[in-house]
Amino acid sequence: MRRRIDLAEARSLLLSRTQLLASGMTERQLRADVQAGLLIRLHRGFYAPAAVLRDLWPEGRHLLRVLAVHAASPAPGPVFSHTSAAVVHGHPLYVTTEPPVQVVINGRRHSRIEAGVIRRDMAVAEADIVDVDGIRVTSLPRTVADIARTMPREAAVAHADSALRSFAVVGNVQDAEAAEHWRRTTLERVAVGTRGARQARWVLHFADGRAQLPGESVSRLHLHTLGYTRLDLQIRVVGSAGDEYWLDFGFLGVKSFGEFDGLGKYTDADMRAGLSMEDVLIREKLREDDVRGVTGWGFARWGHEHIRTADTLGRRLAAFRILPPG
Repeated sequence: MRRRIDLAEARSLLLSRTQLLASGMTERQLRADVQAGLLIRLHRGFYAPAAVLRDLWPEGRHLLRVLAVHAASPAPGPVFSHTSAAVVHGHPLYVTTEPPVQVVINGRRHSRIEAGVIRRDMAVAEADIVDVDGIRVTSLPRTVADIARTMPREAAVAHADSALRSFAVVGNVQDAEAAEHWRRTTLERVAVGTRGARQARWVLHFADGRAQLPGESVSRLHLHTLGYTRLDLQIRVVGSAGDEYWLDFGFLGVKSFGEFDGLGKYTDADMRAGLSMEDVLIREKLREDDVRGVTGWGFARWGHEHIRTADTLGRRLAAFRILPPG
């Protein structure tokens, strides 16, 4: 089952060549384990067990590669940017394939890939270089701006939503004034005329921190594409016994709720909060029944397989008679 890791746990999972040899492993056994796929080489001289990597979400696997590049570099280490900075800041990724590690260089004529690392030639103000537990990364506003410019729109929206959530959302409510301040300060990092600036401005204006998961962010983007205009996020419902529920989406025109059901809700131990998968399924069923009972509204659920494209999501919602206006 997939799980999330923080920076401290990622460091504990990273294995150096020196550590492996000191533990009694021979050079021959090390090569054999790599060839057999038991150990994965993350970067020069650093490894992780394949079984560990299989259990991690993409951001956890990417974080381990970032740490490997950092550990293999002379002090103080490179400045990580884009998705590599995002995972050090603790934000999730929405990616179909794991991106390479990305660092900032200055003084070369072109960005390039070296040893599996994208080395980007770009100017970054000193104020936009921060230290996160000994790792130098671009600041969160600069990271959001860079991802918004260069990543596919789905990934860009998911990261912008996550960053805005950490800045302007308490519980399930977004502070409008704080959100506007976040937009202004982040937009300052989008230079006019740079590649992707138009997309970045659109993404930052579209961002909404009430989206709690990347899948919710991508769903919201697809719903926008499909023309669902009478839509709100994080709808509060009080159940028959006074329980408070928050629903991902409210389709106001057709009186229906929508929930993105990512697999993590059922398979991620942290998200299950100690409950078994069966307990989570029962809890969700009782919650849905209660919401239907007190509101009389319809209810639709969808998962990752339904957000691959906007049309796929549209077909899923049409099956529940949730159609865009007009």
